[in-house]
Amino acid sequence: MTKAIPPVLRRQTLSDALRRTALRLPAKTGIVCGATQWSYAEFDALVTRLAAGLASIGVAEGDAVAVLARNSHGFAAMRFALARRGAVLVPINFMLKADEVAFILRHAGAKALATDSGLADLAQAAAKLDTSVTQFIWMPSEDPTQPVAGMHSFDALAACADPLPEVAVTDHDVAQIVYTSGTESSPKGVMLTHDAVLWQYVSCMVDAEIAQGDITLHALPLYHCAQLDVFFGPGVFIGGTNVITSKPVPDNLLALIEKFQISSFFAPPTVWIALLRSPLFDPAKLASLQKGYYGASIMPVEVLRELAARLPTVRLWNLYGQTEIAPLATMLGPQDQLRKPGSCGKAVLNVETRVVDDLMQDVAVGEVGEIVHRSPHLMLGYFKDEERTRAAFEGGWFHSGDLATQDAEGFITVVDRKKDMIKTGGENVASREVEEMIYRLPAVSEVAVIGLPDAKWVEAVTAVIVVKADQQLTEQEVLAHCNAHMASFKSPKRVLFVDSLPKNPSGKLLKRQLRNAYSA
Repeated sequence: MTKAIPPVLRRQTLSDALRRTALRLPAKTGIVCGATQWSYAEFDALVTRLAAGLASIGVAEGDAVAVLARNSHGFAAMRFALARRGAVLVPINFMLKADEVAFILRHAGAKALATDSGLADLAQAAAKLDTSVTQFIWMPSEDPTQPVAGMHSFDALAACADPLPEVAVTDHDVAQIVYTSGTESSPKGVMLTHDAVLWQYVSCMVDAEIAQGDITLHALPLYHCAQLDVFFGPGVFIGGTNVITSKPVPDNLLALIEKFQISSFFAPPTVWIALLRSPLFDPAKLASLQKGYYGASIMPVEVLRELAARLPTVRLWNLYGQTEIAPLATMLGPQDQLRKPGSCGKAVLNVETRVVDDLMQDVAVGEVGEIVHRSPHLMLGYFKDEERTRAAFEGGWFHSGDLATQDAEGFITVVDRKKDMIKTGGENVASREVEEMIYRLPAVSEVAVIGLPDAKWVEAVTAVIVVKADQQLTEQEVLAHCNAHMASFKSPKRVLFVDSLPKNPSGKLLKRQLRNAYSA
């Protein structure tokens, strides 16, 4: 047997992926955001300096660094600089409240927190709530802003002249911990390694046809794994041009598509619908758009038909997955959009997917079972949570928690969520988390939180409440309470009051009955 070669010779991390793109395409425009434009050579060099700057303020290999920021060139650079330093990215949803952000900071053990001017107050308030954060990093935004006093400046760190320390990070080390809402009230930290993320990039490039010639508009939040790792990461890996914005509103999106001749764009159905309804929507000005992607929820069939009629040159993909699989799992391609409406398609290149019963046997065609996966995309596990990790991989497959059917051609259609999750406006909301918040109201006897069909949100978070016999409660009181303590996307959009909630003989709440009763 020959002597083993040094691991660095075969290493492929996120940092390596960017460096190789910069070597292949040094002069090509890689990043565009506001007035900032970087070639791949400039982007790669800045990432190296920023990584050295992070080292100079004490960020070490393996340290968790949280990012609480809106989309920007700063976010893009920080994502790869952390990988180059060997640190672990912890992206945080900027719609959370301070105590929700603080939970993630504490659980991840984050020592540093990067933020922007608009979110600095939230970041500082959260860090004060018994966290380990000792360093703050100010990052630039899409529009010009001033650095925040008392924070390390992105610009200063990115001007660091110190050599970057050697790092011993390998493909199998954790690149990021992404927190996802679970059916339990506390979020789960999904540990994703460099190789898991990169294998997923390969699946995206093959099955979603992400290509070097793409000019992609990244408008949905980069804290979310869909925009970050299905589109932005693969776009950098393959060497496309990445236009970044923090404002996913129709006027801005339509203007950017026209200005930069955008060819590729992802958004949940709610945003596609908003574009179609905008008075500024003009197919003639969107002629550059060739690839359209959606996910998070099913696109209504009538909207698919409208998109096909008004943007006939745009090919559409439905991408399905979850954070634990980095996140792409299955894909419904352009040729099947109207032939298989509502389906999430078939497993992508590097994923093996089944639909099984409780005994892990494949269900018959048309029968309901749970979607399970095997893939190099999969997470290493839930951070500091061996019990939930074991449960997720029971039977030797990852359990998605989604219930589905499979037709004779192998196309999968999600019919319900075993984990009681609501997908609203592109965000996941755990019903139990909202229920526990509502139970804090003294007048509440029982509550069930469900998702109901909605023209704007696709699914609207809805609270169905039984009030105690001697108490009174109004919808306004419930909404005010939730909005004061939870991110706005989690708060109910509707509140219904009932005399009792449907249950089976063993006392289990029958949420499907509620959904059926109020969906009409």
